[in-house]
Amino acid sequence: MDFQFKGFTGLSIKDLYQILQLRAEVFIVEQDCVYNDIDGFDFEAVHQFLKKEGKIIAYSRILKPGTRFPIASIGRVVVHADFRKLEIGKKMMEEAIQFILSEWGEDTIKVSAQEYLQKFYEGLGFKVNTKGYLEDGIPHVGMTYKSQ
Repeated sequence: MDFQFKGFTGLSIKDLYQILQLRAEVFIVEQDCVYNDIDGFDFEAVHQFLKKEGKIIAYSRILKPGTRFPIASIGRVVVHADFRKLEIGKKMMEEAIQFILSEWGEDTIKVSAQEYLQKFYEGLGFKVNTKGYLEDGIPHVGMTYKSQ
């Protein structure tokens, strides 16, 4: 799998459109959640994505410490419905973690995980560090990864 990592200005218009389309398809339509996906953090993010036949099928947004949270964070983690259960999400998260560790020298990473994905993130080394809470009407839990 050849994931790409690009800053906002490195994205083509087509890539940006496909990223926003994928996020809307899953987070707004599939999960039936009305929220402001375009929140201003995309300008500061590193956008990680995977293409298949010219179409973005997986994506995550990586933020430096101090952007949204005091520590580095990974969010908007999404895999197109047609490509789930192929461990693309796991590989994408492993590479996102490695990017933060090696490129930024950070050793702690935050995710705001939907509760049903808690075990997925625990399998990657994240640990729950908050009580459950609602974010945009969906149950979430705060989790942190700390490198060894």
